[in-house]
Amino acid sequence: MTNNNEQYSFAVLTMSDKGARGEREDTSGGYLRERLTREGYTFQHYEIIPDNKQVIIDRLKNLADDRKVALIVTTGGTGVSPTDVTPEAMNEILEKEIPGMAEAMRSASLLKTSRAMLSRGKAGIRGESLIINLPGSLKAARENLEVVLPVIPHALEKIKGGTSDCGVV
Repeated sequence: MTNNNEQYSFAVLTMSDKGARGEREDTSGGYLRERLTREGYTFQHYEIIPDNKQVIIDRLKNLADDRKVALIVTTGGTGVSPTDVTPEAMNEILEKEIPGMAEAMRSASLLKTSRAMLSRGKAGIRGESLIINLPGSLKAARENLEVVLPVIPHALEKIKGGTSDCGVV
């Protein structure tokens, strides 16, 4: 690890009706928890919640506003099924959207499958929290996280008021 990620806490929220009822194993949420810990981020919270817009809004607000989690990564609920409402919840809670992150994830996924066009995940800021939506499948969550992982430390630094130049790598 080349950066100081341990100063940043993270949470993983999985949106899944079946997962919340204990009918499906949450492989993507478990992977995200393990991967972000390996990157040096400090684990703070993991939860599987149903695909319910108000529940998603309430959990995201709690994690960002009350618990002050720096990085909130969600998995699931970003597609076009009737129960996929994560983007609609994000519309209600984001203060600043970061469309480039979602666009980069979709662009990279399109190189693998045309179905990536159906992903409606978002990324953005609430308070001093960065929130990133990933697809629900383990494969897609892994591939999408790898796309944004290199810019997350700089994004978190800037969100916290850091003054480093964005053009310097």
